[in-house]
Amino acid sequence: MRMSTLTIYYSYSGNTKRIAQKIHTKIGGDLAEIVPLEPYPDDYDKVVLQGRQEVNQRNKLEILPLNVDLSGYDRILLGTPVWWYTFAPAVRTFLSQYDLSGKTVFPFVTHGGWIGHTEKDIQSACAGASVERALSVQMNGSNLFTPEGKIDHWISKLQ
Repeated sequence: MRMSTLTIYYSYSGNTKRIAQKIHTKIGGDLAEIVPLEPYPDDYDKVVLQGRQEVNQRNKLEILPLNVDLSGYDRILLGTPVWWYTFAPAVRTFLSQYDLSGKTVFPFVTHGGWIGHTEKDIQSACAGASVERALSVQMNGSNLFTPEGKIDHWISKLQ
């Protein structure tokens, strides 16, 4: 029996969105974006300062409501950039507002060199869900450092 799939992600710079769209194109299912109620500033340095403060204070950034009923999905492919060695504050809010118990969660994370404790933090935040090993995608700006073959292999295990 094929599982119903939702690929959901948060992306600031577009990198996580790019990977989410690649996964969605190959897997199918539905695609949804986690969107902050108040957009981050365009100035990268301001975003870094704000993001660091939000992560350190474990703030839950307000997000727009999803136009998706999660009860209709067996598996959730969850994408996040790494912010200060963990998932982005918008993803923290999503995981605190939506119940993923009973679902299988496949995280994928984009980062500039190290995922820190992101994978462990996602497991902790997804109480009652089965959380699989994360796909780690290293990027520098918009340049992909992780080989496409590694990403394709991870995706092929979901098909």
